[in-house]
Amino acid sequence: MKIVSQFPRKAVENPDVTLTMSDGCRLSARLWLPEDAEENPVPVILEHLPYRKRDGTIARDEQTHPWLAGHGYACLRVDMRGNGDSDGLMADEYTPQELQDACEAIAWAAGQPWCNGKAGMMGISWGGFNSLQVAALRPPALKAIITICSTVDRYADDIHYKGGCLLGENFGWAATMLAYSSRPPDPALAGNRWHEMWMHRLNNQPFHIQQWLRHQWRDAYWKHGSVCEDYAAIDAAVLAIGGWHDGYRNTMAHLAENLPEHGNDKVKAIAGPWIHKYPHIAKPEPAIDFLGEAKRWWDKWLKDAETGVEDDPAFRLWLMDSIKPNRWMPERPGRWIACRNWPDPAIESKTLTLGLNTLDDAGGDGEGNAGAFSLSVCSPQDCGICGGEFFPFAYSDELPGEQTPDDEKSLCFDGEPLKTPIDIVGAPAVKLTLSSDRPHAQIAVRLCDLRPDGTSALITLGVLNLTHHRSHEHPEPLTPGESFEAVVTLDQIAYRVPAGHRLRLAVSTAYWPLIWPSPEAATLTLSGGALKLPLRPLAEADEWQFDPPQGSPAWKIEVLRTPSYSHEAKKDADGGKTLVLVDNDMGEQRDLNHGLISGSHSWERWSIDPDDPTSAVAEIDTEKTGGRDGQRWKTRIETRMSCDKENFLVEANLKSWENDKVVFERDYSDTIERKLV
Repeated sequence: MKIVSQFPRKAVENPDVTLTMSDGCRLSARLWLPEDAEENPVPVILEHLPYRKRDGTIARDEQTHPWLAGHGYACLRVDMRGNGDSDGLMADEYTPQELQDACEAIAWAAGQPWCNGKAGMMGISWGGFNSLQVAALRPPALKAIITICSTVDRYADDIHYKGGCLLGENFGWAATMLAYSSRPPDPALAGNRWHEMWMHRLNNQPFHIQQWLRHQWRDAYWKHGSVCEDYAAIDAAVLAIGGWHDGYRNTMAHLAENLPEHGNDKVKAIAGPWIHKYPHIAKPEPAIDFLGEAKRWWDKWLKDAETGVEDDPAFRLWLMDSIKPNRWMPERPGRWIACRNWPDPAIESKTLTLGLNTLDDAGGDGEGNAGAFSLSVCSPQDCGICGGEFFPFAYSDELPGEQTPDDEKSLCFDGEPLKTPIDIVGAPAVKLTLSSDRPHAQIAVRLCDLRPDGTSALITLGVLNLTHHRSHEHPEPLTPGESFEAVVTLDQIAYRVPAGHRLRLAVSTAYWPLIWPSPEAATLTLSGGALKLPLRPLAEADEWQFDPPQGSPAWKIEVLRTPSYSHEAKKDADGGKTLVLVDNDMGEQRDLNHGLISGSHSWERWSIDPDDPTSAVAEIDTEKTGGRDGQRWKTRIETRMSCDKENFLVEANLKSWENDKVVFERDYSDTIERKLV
């Protein structure tokens, strides 16, 4: 990254701006803006998050917001109520209160003498979600947003459920937020109230999974905040960005396809090879000049400048080359392609029919009827351990690995070696004719690249709770032995399969720990199927160029503990259970500007008996540390999720220390009925 420290306008920062909401709650914000903004007002860009501006998002904030401020913007980074240095409590994610607070923050900023009355909103993940959600509420000053690594559907394509299956990360995310929100504000900003604020949070801190597990179908709870319910509500210009190695791979295409009724110039999408990070600090390479792209976007929609963004292609995508799979890669070879419109009319659908362990584009009727066959699969419950993390985040061994061990636990349909290369661009879909011997069953479908070196590389995947094959809102038990059809839509991707490689479609009845197992081990019998591939004419070279990344100077810290990361899959000491162990130490550091100490360390243990779906157990412990001026604090959470055939069982212990004294402890325990999940 090119570091820039001299800007067209001198930027100044206020580390603790008070925003008072209409109900009297005080929110703390960090504000960067040009020094002369009151004489020459500027637009404001809001980032509204629970992730602690003082020590949570500070590393990326330092490389982003001063740069934007130096180029003529006010950047308002608000701690949501109940988090960081703000008062109040946070009951859940994306609540009406959260969105109202964001609208009030926009109105407050737009009315300041340093603002020209126009606002943008941006963010990654949580901030990408609420940028879309606030845009759907149409606060008058909000003219444009940049949403990164987000979703349009909180049920079908979020961290909680996917394809009607319960994601393991539903528990993981609840554990993360219990740890994250349990920390105190900074006494340097909160003053003598800091301890009172901390105890208030701890006494009222929810364990969010208790709420999330009580909504196992796509009901009104999930429809709230899902902008796919009414795309037309969004009138702001939308730039959507994401990465092929992130958990959110579909949003860019969904927005590019469904928002253009407000004008093709007002919605654009970019997909790179990245993990869950801002694209100027993301890996695998190539990172891009996100700040330059953001400036072009903001200049057009917030300053009425002619930047040409309205003429950019609808969707710019990194078309990934085939490489030997690895749990981490610093760069991903490929090329940029540019789709002038989306859907791209140049993309054609090619149907491959399923046969007796074959995947063939010859014969059949194109609808999965290639002749009679009957193949059954009942996967070991530890199928899926090669799948990688749902949210790769640590710049380390989190990506999908070599797929052969999971392929061996799946029913595989292999194609012939390709005579010419193909570019898969879009969302492949698989239609299957099948039956189940149990009333509950799930299916995972992976599209793999069988390489001449003998490795199997994951291209993309999809999962489906088969009781949801007709509806996520009104699922129904399966009738054992009765044949039915199901369509599994795989995640969006842009991937080149070279000549000489083969395609593999791998079908399994388990995919642990990405999805929680069904109550019983079902055997599925397949008797027909078809894979529809979206194929784009072969890209001969780069069709677009992005400038290399730039940013303002990095966060200045003293490293007190060096970060480390490890991921291991193995058998337990008795050889019966399969374990996935993750040790993610994010280190500890002291801010050299304001002196606050912050640290984080988490341990994950995912355990399952390959022969017993009710043996699944997830355990996550996290320790958060901090302090200043001789005062230290620590919070530790120990969380566990398990199940039987009828229920999910969740428990947690939250304990907090001030110096070496325990000042708070609380237990959580809940049993929640399974409802066709």
